[in-house]
This record gives sequence, C-alpha cells and structure tokens, in this order.
Amino acid sequence: MRGVGIAAGGASTAAGLRSGDAAAGAMEIIPAEVAPVILMVNGQKRALKIEPRVTLLRALRNSLDLTGTKQICDRGSCGGCTVLVDGERVNSCMTLALDVVGKKIETVEGVAQGDELHPVQKAFCEFDALQCGFCTPGFVVASKSICDRAKATGVVPTREQIKQELSGNICRCGTYNRVFDAIEKVVGQKA
Repeated sequence: MRGVGIAAGGASTAAGLRSGDAAAGAMEIIPAEVAPVILMVNGQKRALKIEPRVTLLRALRNSLDLTGTKQICDRGSCGGCTVLVDGERVNSCMTLALDVVGKKIETVEGVAQGDELHPVQKAFCEFDALQCGFCTPGFVVASKSICDRAKATGVVPTREQIKQELSGNICRCGTYNRVFDAIEKVVGQKA
C-alpha cells in the first residue's frame, strides 16, 4: 500500500497544480506556446494555431473540423487515422502537425471531387466493403494510395500485395475480402 501512495503523490506533483497552490511550493501549470501554422489540406491552405505537441490527427479533427479521419487506437496500429502526406500513407495519430507544414495532406474528405466519388469510393459501395463504417475512412485513403501507385507505375498489384499494403489497417467487422475485391476492381484485376 505504501508504494501506491508514493506513486499517486508523485503523479500529482509531476502534473503540477493550479497557481493558487504555487505559494505552498507546488509547480504552476503554464500553457505551452501556441504556434501559428498553415497546413495544405485537401488542396486548400488552412491557417491554425496549435501547440507544438499537437498531432496531425488532433489538428485535423479539433482545429479544422475534419472528422472523417478517425481516432481509434491512438497508437498507430489500427490505420483508422490514415491520411496521405505528399502521396504517402501516414498514421496521423503518430505524426506531429508541425512536421507536415509545407507538405500536401489529403484526408478522406478530399478523396471525392465535389459530388463525384473517387473510383475507390464507388468500388467500396459496389462491393459493400464496409459494415459499421468506422474503419472505412482509413481504408479508403490507404486503398486510394495503392490505386494511385498502380496508375502511376502501370504495375497492377496482386491480391497478396494488396493484403500486405493494407496490413496496417484493421477492420473489426472483417470486411477484408470485400475491400480487396474493391481495390482489384479499381486497378483492373476484377470485372
């Protein structure tokens, strides 16, 4: 029991206390510096003010109200927060917003062109590649990356390569085969 009391006491001291308690010898909480930044998101420059510790996920969801990018595990292991940065997939929960200043960021909200769905989105609908839909935005963005690369290089990925590419995205409903079918349709393997 003594260890628990020491650990709890240390945690409250490390976290700091309010300024009224500063006279009693406790630390004072001082907010971190806020940095004005401009992020290029879905083809638009977006100005915001954030603390240096803010992840890209938090900046997108909380500061820019782009809530399609999902916060699920917050550890970079589920793929629900997948966005494209300069065309490459990244887990936005593991990326600091300040690290992507000057780079092109694409979220699920930027995949469609106005009211016209992207071929990946159309294929997801056609093959019913979603159930609850919570992981779908991350899968759509990751799948778009695969299809964009196939189009740019002319190399059509095999089903095994598609599986490997999407191994960082988790669907708890188990719609993997339908997602693979949708991608195969877009890259030209499936009629």
